[in-house]
Amino acid sequence: MRRVTWMVAVVMCLALVLAGCGMGKKDAGSIVKDLDHVISKANSYQASGSMILNTGTQPQEYQVEVAFSPDHFYRISLTNASKDVTQIVLRNEEGVFVLTPHLKKSFRFQSDWPENQGQVYLFQSLAKSIIADKDRQFTTDNDTYVFDVAANYQNEQLSRQKIWLNKKTLAPKQVQVSDANQNVMVQVNFTNFQFDAKFDKDFFQMERNMTSWNMQTLPTMANAADATHPATGDKSVTDKNLSATGGQSDQATGQAQDGQKAVAGKGTDTTKSNAAASKPQSIGIIEPSYLPKDVVKQDFTDMKLGEDAAVLLRYKGKYSFSIVEVRPQAKSVSLQPGDIVDLGFTIGVITGDAKKTLTWTNDGVEFRLSTGDLPTNEMIKVAMATEGQSGK
Repeated sequence: MRRVTWMVAVVMCLALVLAGCGMGKKDAGSIVKDLDHVISKANSYQASGSMILNTGTQPQEYQVEVAFSPDHFYRISLTNASKDVTQIVLRNEEGVFVLTPHLKKSFRFQSDWPENQGQVYLFQSLAKSIIADKDRQFTTDNDTYVFDVAANYQNEQLSRQKIWLNKKTLAPKQVQVSDANQNVMVQVNFTNFQFDAKFDKDFFQMERNMTSWNMQTLPTMANAADATHPATGDKSVTDKNLSATGGQSDQATGQAQDGQKAVAGKGTDTTKSNAAASKPQSIGIIEPSYLPKDVVKQDFTDMKLGEDAAVLLRYKGKYSFSIVEVRPQAKSVSLQPGDIVDLGFTIGVITGDAKKTLTWTNDGVEFRLSTGDLPTNEMIKVAMATEGQSGK
């Protein structure tokens, strides 16, 4: 009996020693099960960090903020570090919004985004890519799990990605997405990631994000509900003129009219400056640096969209398409069903079926690429090729 007891004790001690030597570490399969469990619970999370794009001639850095609620609401904020321009993507009960607050522009449309496509800064996209790749490669690095898996993004140049996860929480720490030649094209560094985050009731609402985008600190937690607007002292700032329920290309002229009434009687200089700011701005012609094979520019024409000066460029050959470029005044647009297109330097919206239109904004210029036969991946390449091009 004593001998049996002694043998059991030896086996237990040996097991402890082996566990201490690493035999008790989790393998890739068990981590994948844990990831599947985490995303199935639909816990909220909030994250921030930086994203570096090497897809153009020069690296571009963006500050990224991501928020997700159990209602499957999303808020993604992308701020260009050098240009200080912010673009916000929202998903709430009213649909999907792409907001460009400094231009007072909003697009609203119906979409399954982001369920129907991956985004490198979303936890769900990263976790699903790990789960889906049966040929995943797995290593450990101190307090981090490292997965090397196939990339599944709209940009066909992106073929593989390495994902670093915190061992304790499974929160992402870093992502590197590479092309077929193992060149890192996109890198995301998460400086903060918090599961079970709490948000204000209106955190995912369009009006709040259009009016409070330039606050020094945007209230994010429920206990910040009493935060005041730094400029006005108001606890709730809402701009009804920026509602995206208007119809097709509704000009937000009410805001300009209200602003002129507010300064009436305070001198003419302010009124004149407001009037000057509302005048249409002319633009140079911005031509993409890439065209599909056997496609050439046919011509370009000056035109107007409402009161805004615009340029129409037409291309023909193997494929035919046109690009309209305009510096629009503030407006809200309600579109048909569509999808978000991640162009790297900005977010675009693609709508239509037989004839598709890709709309995006960069440096204050709105682009509309329309075609009946150009494949979506080629539309994305052409759109991305307008980045860094100056007006002629």
